[in-house]
Parts: sequence; C-alpha cells; structure tokens
Amino acid sequence: MKRLYILYCMVALLAAVACNERYTTYSDAEYVMFADSLSTNVVESGNNCFEVPISSTVARSYDRTFGVEVVDEGSNAIEGRHYRLRSNTVTIPAGELATAVEVEGLYDNIEPTDSLGFVLRLVMSEQLKWDLYKDSDRTKVVMYKGCPFDRNSFTGYAVLSSLFLRDYPGENASYQRVVKCDPHPTEPDMIIIRNCFFDGYDITLRLHGERVAEPKITMDADQVVSDEASVFGQILGDNHILCDDSPYYESYFNSCQRFAVLWLHVYVEDLGEMVGTVGHYYNVLEWISDEEAERLKREGF
Repeated sequence: MKRLYILYCMVALLAAVACNERYTTYSDAEYVMFADSLSTNVVESGNNCFEVPISSTVARSYDRTFGVEVVDEGSNAIEGRHYRLRSNTVTIPAGELATAVEVEGLYDNIEPTDSLGFVLRLVMSEQLKWDLYKDSDRTKVVMYKGCPFDRNSFTGYAVLSSLFLRDYPGENASYQRVVKCDPHPTEPDMIIIRNCFFDGYDITLRLHGERVAEPKITMDADQVVSDEASVFGQILGDNHILCDDSPYYESYFNSCQRFAVLWLHVYVEDLGEMVGTVGHYYNVLEWISDEEAERLKREGF
C-alpha cells in the first residue's frame, strides 16, 4: 500500500510539472524589440564602441534585416559629432534570436560634464511590434565620458563636504573643509587623506580603476576618525570613533571631473565588540588646485 501511495505522488508531481511547463511556453508570434528601454554606456579612450542589443521572440530559418533610425524627439546628442552608427541596418542571422546596433562614441568631442542621449527606433512592419510593451521598438541611448584612471588626479588638495561633519561638527565651524591627499607609499591604488574629518586622524581610500565603467572606492575597516569625547562630549566605547564602507551604498569616483562620493559607516566599539552604529553618511571630495586651496585657507575655509 505504501508503495502505491508513493507511485501516486510521483504521478501527481509529474503532472503538476507538465502543467507548469504548458503555462510558461511562449507562442510562435514573432516580435522584434530593443532588449531594454534605456541603454547606458561609457565612452572610453581607445575603446569607444558599444552595442545596443535587439532581441526577437522566435528564431527563423533565414536572415532578418531591419532599418534603424535616430528620432529627433528626446535626443540631444548630435550624430556625426558625438557619435555615429556603424550601420543604419541590423541583421538577425538565421537560427538566432538577437543582434545589436553598433555605435561609435566620439570620445574627443564629448566633454567630461556632458549628459548626452539619443533615441533609436527600429524600422519594421507593424505586426512585429509587441503591443504588450509600449514603444518596444524604441530605446533611449545615454552616453557619458569615461576617463582613464590616474591616481595622481586624486592627490593634492580637495574640498570635503560631509554630512557626518554637519551632524557632528566637533570643533569644526563648517561641514566643509580643505584636506590634503597623499599617495600611499606602498599601495599603488591607495591615497591617504590627512586630517580628514578631524585634525590628527588620517584615513585611507582604495581607488579601483581597473574598469573605467565601474570606478569604485573601498576602505579598510576600523579606521579611526576621531576620539569620542571631543565629538560626542561623552565616551560610549573605547574612546574611538571608527569608520569603514557603508554596506548599503556604494562609494565611487569620477576621473574626468576629479571628484569622489564616499559613503561612510561610522560606529563605536569597546574592546572589539560593537557598541553601536552612529550612522551612514554621504560625503563628497572635490579636488582643487594648490592655488585654490591656498585661497580658501586664507579665507578661513
């Protein structure tokens, strides 16, 4: 009897799986569309080409070629000045489901602060448009300039604007201050920020510039930014205010515009045991010239 019950359960389970498979099977209707409604791309020096993907719901036994055009509405990038399409047609090869529009970004004509975009539209018969997704035959292509990483761009003087200093100014009169950034003597991707938040306390940042499109910042854990007494007016742990990366927000830098966004996790410990989190704070570092730094110092910045 037990053996029959097990057999019945197996048959029921197989039937349920078969039902699920029937429900998830796509129809043979053919639709062609851009893979996403927004395509964000970094234009790099020496690697300035990118692809905007296109997909189809079915494969065919023959090549399928479609036209591609730029729509003026919603575009501020100028074709021929900021970018050029490698071709005004795309082809989905026989037996395949995808292709892409190849775009060349004109690196030298894009400014570091430019926010450029253009709209592409597939030129094809109406029956290939999927009404389920509005404007699936269009996509917005966004481009921005990605400059190569050079640690020297992040040394010298910078203006620190800190929400941590706004909430806990200590002896500081402002949430902003001029800080000095030095290259780490042994770590080629690290900088030392002298007297970063409070005098007498340096912190280090590691700049990950291997991928221009993903310029990240990480920090070593348990870096001391100040003592508790001078900032909090009391001692809750071992009289050290510590910081490291915020687990909720990502820190990054911009090589073209020479700034960094630093999300700081500030906390207090007592003999290695967590006492409590002070907060997660947004900070911005903007690098300036030595002359500008001297001017700001004279003005009491």
